[in-house]
Amino acid sequence: MSKQSFKIIFSGLIIIIMFGLLKNMFSENNNEELNNIISNAYLVDVRTPAEFAEGNVPGSVNIPLDQVQNQLSKFKNHESIVVFCRSGNRSGQAKAILEQNGFTNVVNGGTWQQINEIKNGAGK
Repeated sequence: MSKQSFKIIFSGLIIIIMFGLLKNMFSENNNEELNNIISNAYLVDVRTPAEFAEGNVPGSVNIPLDQVQNQLSKFKNHESIVVFCRSGNRSGQAKAILEQNGFTNVVNGGTWQQINEIKNGAGK
């Protein structure tokens, strides 16, 4: 087998593995778990106020990512916290900030649309 053939096969295997990981990350089981969590969670949208005003999850609060560090007191005394944004990137950063400050009950919920669908029953 040539080096080129090996590289092609190896690349194909990596793509298959990555697809499987992505499929598991966004599977219905994760939505069920997230549904159980968000029913009583502190829902925090970390998008900008302008993005939040364009559409948001009913019952959620808007604490933009650049304000999370300064607003830590708002996260205290909540059994569980779900952070979310437009793509899941900023919420991942918010989760990291909260964990660096001692919060262990934080879930990156991904997109606000996903949380909205789950909360309204479409994600079940």
